[in-house]
Amino acid sequence: MKLKICGMKYNDNISLISKLNPDYMGFIFYNKSKRFFDNEPIPRVNKNIKKVGVFVNPEIEYLNFIIKKYSLDLVQLHGYEQPEFISQIRDVKIIKAFSIDKNFNFNSTENYMKCDYFLFDTKGKLPGGNGVSFDWKILKSYKFNKPYFLSGGIGLHNIEELKDFFSSTISKYCFAVDINSHFEIEYAKKDYELIKNFKNEL
Repeated sequence: MKLKICGMKYNDNISLISKLNPDYMGFIFYNKSKRFFDNEPIPRVNKNIKKVGVFVNPEIEYLNFIIKKYSLDLVQLHGYEQPEFISQIRDVKIIKAFSIDKNFNFNSTENYMKCDYFLFDTKGKLPGGNGVSFDWKILKSYKFNKPYFLSGGIGLHNIEELKDFFSSTISKYCFAVDINSHFEIEYAKKDYELIKNFKNEL
């Protein structure tokens, strides 16, 4: 099971959290987010930690500029990006996020199979980072084999639910867990000990 820590911002905090060796670190390039990353550069971290840029309906020129500027390994698209837009992205792996509620139809993901991964997050007022979990049982309806990131309101408070989830067949294509707001001291500043405990529990 892979671990992604999203919403990183502050250089000293990035360096500290990198010592926990998460598989992915997420940096939000959406200026309406309270975790908007506008620092430069991203501190040097272990090369095994992949850098993910999170975007919401970006212009392709801006996306490509940020990919190059920060040497991103992946992009995560959290808006209404269409397959035609995604086909223009080069040289990075692509995560397409979907907002999930009880009425979500997983067949809508079929047009995005060219992406490398999906990310399933809870539908809410914000494009992401709402801090609430959706009912993971709905993933029984996911019939495709595209690996996905599980996101939305994940924290130490639901670690037992996570363990149950991972011991069930529902989690067959769950590739990674994406954590954010429940591990923060303040917006974008992550708690080292909380994440360490979470990682050890998993």
